[in-house]
Parts: sequence; structure tokens; C-alpha cells
Amino acid sequence: METFIIANIAPIMFGTLVLFLLCGFPVAFALAANGLFFGLVGIELGLLRPELLQALPNRIFGIMANDTLLAIPFFTLMGLILERSGMAEDLLDTIGQLFGPIRGGVAYAVIFVGALLAATTGVVAASVISMGLISLPVMLRYGYDKRLASGVIAASGTLAQIIPPSLVLIVMADQLGRSVGDMYKAAFGPGLLLTAMYAGYVLAISIFQPHKAPALPLEARNLREPNGDSGVRSLLVLLAAAAAASWAFAYWYEARHPEAHRDEVGIFSASLGILGAFAFALANRHAKLGLLSRMAEKVVFVLIPPLALIFLVLGTIFIGLATPTEGGGMGAVGALVLALLNRRLTWPLLSQAMMSTTRLSCFVIFILIGSTVFALVFRGVNGDLWVEHLLTSLPGGSTGFLIAVNILFFVLAFFLDFFELAFILVPLVGPVAEKLGIDLIWFGVLLGVNMQTSFMHPPFGFALFYLRSVAPKAVKTSDIYWGAIPFVGIQVLMVALIIAFPKLVSVETRTDMTEEVELKIDAPADYGAPAEESKEGEAPELNFSTDEAEKK
Repeated sequence: METFIIANIAPIMFGTLVLFLLCGFPVAFALAANGLFFGLVGIELGLLRPELLQALPNRIFGIMANDTLLAIPFFTLMGLILERSGMAEDLLDTIGQLFGPIRGGVAYAVIFVGALLAATTGVVAASVISMGLISLPVMLRYGYDKRLASGVIAASGTLAQIIPPSLVLIVMADQLGRSVGDMYKAAFGPGLLLTAMYAGYVLAISIFQPHKAPALPLEARNLREPNGDSGVRSLLVLLAAAAAASWAFAYWYEARHPEAHRDEVGIFSASLGILGAFAFALANRHAKLGLLSRMAEKVVFVLIPPLALIFLVLGTIFIGLATPTEGGGMGAVGALVLALLNRRLTWPLLSQAMMSTTRLSCFVIFILIGSTVFALVFRGVNGDLWVEHLLTSLPGGSTGFLIAVNILFFVLAFFLDFFELAFILVPLVGPVAEKLGIDLIWFGVLLGVNMQTSFMHPPFGFALFYLRSVAPKAVKTSDIYWGAIPFVGIQVLMVALIIAFPKLVSVETRTDMTEEVELKIDAPADYGAPAEESKEGEAPELNFSTDEAEKK
């Protein structure tokens, strides 16, 4: 028995952890207890030295000193302040009025606002609950299919998982040892593509089953002009003018700064166009010029502030002016300023947001500490080598590895939260992916899209639970589950597309900063001669040089 345990302690340890988790033990304590127990077993069996566990304090202090993890409370606080200050309500109402005249218009509005909330809040619960409270009753009132309405809201809320500033991407970058900024850049394209696929599904429903996604009736459109006009024309003119100004600035800037990166040019030019549109709308309102319709003015004043916050946070990260932690700090301050300008910043709101942020941050840190204890012992018993051998021996090479890992994450997402998956499995599969030549930024985005399904899986998806908590009684739980299934299929299709077309994830070519220096040791001719031939008490003279030094 002892021989069997010694030979198979790594799989026994991993299986015991899975058993603990399935029994419902808290993840952080299950990880830590499992690690300590098998650490003591390994010491007793002679597989580990007691000194191994002395590394735990240094590892825990390393977690506390990790600046990257500071971005988690900053972005969480930013999202909660924005969600509770009424921004989501204003966005859904305005964009719903804008898209209302077309079939499926409210569903398109939910998807658009879900993507926008994802880029400002990064918190799934906040997005799903906000849209469930505001949009679901409206969609049901005007004849939307219950399953379609529930699925659109739940799926749009989970976009906060993959669109920056996603919390899961921060954790993913930390666990894979890569830059959060690079992970954000790589994830932006797939996040927008997934948003477009959701909209494409709604378009297909509105064409083939129009009764499930009707347009808003005329009496529900309350942003019309006195003459009955929708006012969209002036909005389109304003957007065209802003786009022309952005294009002209980009052309001028590239001519003056030919070495400027494309991200830098795009962010500066888009910021100019957005601020120009906002300034024109302000002048139109205060000078009473009457050049903009009610619709155009409302869209500008509701849409520009969150867009400005997105450019403040993500723009400074993408062009290298701020680290993700600094960007998160600026985002939190920006959210407080927006809430203050809207006269919605109150002490109860701030207190609730800070309490929720503290709770989530402690949750993440405790899981990370537990996973550190588990990982230390697991590697001490060569568990990483067992996982590597298990995954590299799969047929199909890197493609077989990717398929197997994604199936594993997809199945475990039925039972585990994305934080738990990121802290337990990513450190095990990341080194194997790197040895197979897979870019870890690309790999992290792929797993992020996959883990997004953990919020949508019936019957344990958290987004479904959030929506159930705010949905009216007319919406059955089975309606929510059936409504989520098509969107889970879209997410699985997105995973397959990323594997089949890796260039969907834009991973920049990075310069290898490793400097190759050849060290030469020039010893005198008599070095190594018998001791009696060298002078007593004198050490031989050694000359150290490098190729670079010789060239100089």
C-alpha cells in the first residue's frame, strides 16, 4: 500500500482535491488543507523534506506584495460605483429608444449596453442584475419570447468576463506570468467578435421568427420630436462629423509622428472625435441652437461619459501611459467623479460598494493563498511532471492538447467558479502549453472565453442565478435555462474559431530582450601547472572579458 501511494501520490492528491470540492467545502480551505495534509504525508513517506514547507511564508508575503492584484479591488470598486449610480439604467433606456423601431431592437440594446458595461464595470453580477431589473420587464411587456429575453440578458452580462477590464484576465495574466496590458489587448478583438455573434443570433431570430423579437410600439418611443420624427438623422450627421474629425486628426498625427504605434493613433483620434461631439452637444444645449434632436442629445450625454472612462482606463493602458493597477485606480476615481456629477454619490452607495469590493478581494486572495499551498506541495511530489506527461502524451500534439484542456475546463465549469479554475488548473496547464510552443497570451484569452461559459452553464451558471433572483415570476427557471443554451453554443463555437484561426487573437510579436553574452576566461599559460612551478602565496591572474568589451 505504501509503495502504491508513493508511486501515485500526485494523482491521489489531485483526486482528493476534486472530492473535497464536490463535497461542498470552501475552495480556499479545501486547497490549503489538502496541500498541508499531503505535505505531511510526503514528509512521513520520505518524498519531501520538512524544509519545503518553510517556503510558505515567503510565498504568502509574495502574494501580498503583488502589485498586479491591486487592479482587482480598483476595477471592482469602479464597476460597483457605476452600476449603483444609475449609469446602466440610463444607458438601457436611451439605447433601447434608439434601437426600438427595429425588430429585436431592445435585444440589440441589451447586447450593446452589456458590452459597454463590460468595458466599464468588469463585474458580471452587476451587469446581469442591472439589465435583468431594467430590460427584462420591458421586453416581456412588449411581447418578447421569455427564453430569448432571458438568454440575451444572461449572455450579455457575461461579456464582462472577456472584454477588458475583465477580472478573470487579470488573474489569468498573473497565473501565466504575462502582462495584464498584453492580455487586455489580445482579448479585445475576441470580445467584440463574440458581441457581434450574439447580435447575429438575435438578427436570425428576428428574421425567421419575428414574433419572438418585435419592435417597440409607437407609444413606447418617448424620445420623439414634436413633429413625430425619430431624430436619428441629426445623430447620424453628428456621428459622421465626429468620425471625419477623428480621421483627419489621425492622418495629421501619423504624418507628424510616423513612428507612432497604431494603438496610440487610434486612441488619440477617437478621443478627439468623442470629446468634439460632447462639446458640440453642450454648446447646442446651453446656447439653445436647436441643431440636435432630443434623441441625438440624449445619446451623446448618456453615452459619452462611460466611453470617456473606457478611454481613460484602457486607453492609457494600451498606449503604455499607465499600468493596469494605475489604470484601475484612475477608473475608480473617474467612477466616483461621474457619480458625483450625476448627483448620485451618497454615503450608503459608497459604503455598500466598498464592502462588496472588500468581500470580493478577500475571496480572491484567500483562494490564491490556498492554491499556493496546494501548488507548492503538488510540485514537491512532482505533480507538475505528472500533469505534463499526461497532457503531452495525448494524440494530436498541440491541437490535441488544446481540445482536451478546453473540454476539461468546459466540464469543470459546471461545478467551479472561474476564479477557482484560474487558480487551480491554469498553473498546471500553462507550463505544458509553453513547452508545446503555444503563446501564453493567446492561451490565456482562449481559456478566458471558455471559462466565460461557467457563468452560463445550466443548472449551475452564476449568471442564471443572478437573473433568477431579479426575474419576475412569469419567467420560469426552465425558461432561463433553455434561453441560455443557444448562447453557450455560440461561446463554444467561439472557442473552436480561436483554435482554428489563431490570428483572431492579436498577439503582438515581442522582442526578445535576452542578451547573449559569452563569458571568456583567459588564464595564463602556466595556470594548471604543478604547484611547485608557481610562486608560493600567489594566485594565478584571471582576465574576465566579453565579446562586447573586446570590440570596444
